[in-house]
Amino acid sequence: MTKKLRLTESHVTPENLFYQRRRVLQALGITAATLALPTSAQAELLSWLKETDKPQPPNVKPLTFSQSALYHPDLRLTPEDKVTGYNNFYEFGLDKADPAANAGSLKTEGWKIRISGEVAKPITLDMDDILKRFPLEERIYRLRCVEAWSMVIPWIGFELNKLLQAAEPTSKARYVAFQTLYDPESMPGQKSRFIGGGLDYPYVEGLRIDEAMHPLTLLTVGVYGKTLPNQNGAPVRLILPWKYGFKSIKSIVEIKLVEKQPPTTWNLGAPNEYGFYANVNPQVDHPRWSQATERVIGSGGLLDVKRQPTLMFNGYGEQVASLYQGLDLRSNF
Repeated sequence: MTKKLRLTESHVTPENLFYQRRRVLQALGITAATLALPTSAQAELLSWLKETDKPQPPNVKPLTFSQSALYHPDLRLTPEDKVTGYNNFYEFGLDKADPAANAGSLKTEGWKIRISGEVAKPITLDMDDILKRFPLEERIYRLRCVEAWSMVIPWIGFELNKLLQAAEPTSKARYVAFQTLYDPESMPGQKSRFIGGGLDYPYVEGLRIDEAMHPLTLLTVGVYGKTLPNQNGAPVRLILPWKYGFKSIKSIVEIKLVEKQPPTTWNLGAPNEYGFYANVNPQVDHPRWSQATERVIGSGGLLDVKRQPTLMFNGYGEQVASLYQGLDLRSNF
């Protein structure tokens, strides 16, 4: 198994420190906190603390979580402002900056998730239930978009299998179907084909049951030490680090265990471009994007482009390759 290394202070810039870390530093006092840092980093830290003293949006709050060294590989994090300001969420527009600009209309108060279908105990949980029932942990995962760009992000959540096991799947549960909130009034892309890219809404996704039960599959409620911002899929989303990002469905309201393979939004819209599996695979190109390499989203601007080779299963092959033994990954893309 690939050696897992704990992320150290040298691998991140102050911009990438978590909210919890900021509170600790402030409690210690700036002088004490900066003693261990080089002089250049002290000035950067002071500037960063001043910037992050700005009030957080009312729906973004600090979370309580544990940090697992197992999921802290030796990777440099993507700056938080890139994670929250550059992403796809077509319910709020097609441009990468549209979700951050437009997702303030999303209402997350009283949010509930229903788990139903081929289960012995169907359940409906609100966010308070979820946060009390399932201890949270932070995991740093690679994220790979089918558009051939990538990030490294510190998600906060818990293994999806824990939620599914609480509903007691029956022997008929072979797949898991997911559905995003359908609310055209707060999600303008759902009522305008021009804004929403012509997709059929609500957004739906699906997994095989073994993929859903895999320990890497994270039901996610936070990022960078805080609850998810609306543009990143508040209040709860899926994270599947070995698959392309469109599989990691946002703002989930329903999870249904089913016997037959469920429909998925992008596969319905363009089946020749978006397969059901969507495993990261450098040998299988999208018709519009080569998957052999990827553009790394870092702290620089659009002209500061770093490219790197794409890793099979996004670097998680040792953990997940056995799920697809004997499956032709070219035809089952």
